[in-house]
Amino acid sequence: MARMSSLVLLDGASMWFRSYFGVPNSITAPDGRPVNALRGFLDAVATVITRERPTRLVVCRDDDWRPQWRVDLVPSYKAHRVLEENPDGDPDVEEVPDDLTPQVDMIFEILDAFGIPHAGAPACEADDVLGTLAARETRDPVVVVSGDRDLLQLVRDEPVPVRVLYLGRGLAKATKWGPREVADTYGVPIDRAGPAYAELALLRGDPSDGLPGVPGVGEKTAAALLAQYGSLERVLAAANDPSSKMSKAYRTKLLKAADYIEKAIPVVKVASDADVQWSTTSDALPLAAEHPRKVVDLAETYGVTSSISRLQKALDALDG
Repeated sequence: MARMSSLVLLDGASMWFRSYFGVPNSITAPDGRPVNALRGFLDAVATVITRERPTRLVVCRDDDWRPQWRVDLVPSYKAHRVLEENPDGDPDVEEVPDDLTPQVDMIFEILDAFGIPHAGAPACEADDVLGTLAARETRDPVVVVSGDRDLLQLVRDEPVPVRVLYLGRGLAKATKWGPREVADTYGVPIDRAGPAYAELALLRGDPSDGLPGVPGVGEKTAAALLAQYGSLERVLAAANDPSSKMSKAYRTKLLKAADYIEKAIPVVKVASDADVQWSTTSDALPLAAEHPRKVVDLAETYGVTSSISRLQKALDALDG
């Protein structure tokens, strides 16, 4: 039975961070280097391929995990994730476990040997690459795979369905979100569930990203305002209209936070126009390794032969 064409977009950083913390660091290469993130990531990719059976797949990179243009708008953005001190004196280095960074290089080595596409963009996070590639897609259904709830803002039905396979409880318990699930869970308008989720996050704030939100406006209040007025733009219009029926308390809170709201909009919303740069000339998912000898050598060097075998088995199952 022929596969239906589809595009899977993997949030690379989200997945290998989860793998690093989910797989024991006692898993090492023959030379003693930790490969827990590498093994976990490869196994996760094999599982996603088996589950989704895509014809196209892209691993999206965090080429800039904390873009300066976002920090300029909201200085607290991801500030709590920055190393206070580091050997190079760089004030903008993310606190990443020492034995994870080398494994990210290993992951890219193996992706390149297979010919599995990965993509990033200057001054952009993986979210922006995911957002851009999802926004551009007009042919095939899209599945975004991530443990980052921010990406729920990408869900849509037209011109092609975009769904988020959310890994918050792990891949085995991953759930797929579309506009209906986002609207039902967060109380936002279903006709614009994705954009409304981003507006909800902006209003309520997000401590994990260092976004303060509007003081006194929590998730329920934000959802109620968006449900009543339909969009953040209309919420703000009502706040600025003395004749509107918005309560004085909400009006006061929103008007006091007007500067934050204006600056936070481009910070919270993922980009849809990133300058995406590719490792390959096509996003087609290869069914066999482009450089098989190199794959074998890397598998032996890093002690991940079983994970490579699972990945190839998942690809083999697509050929038919």
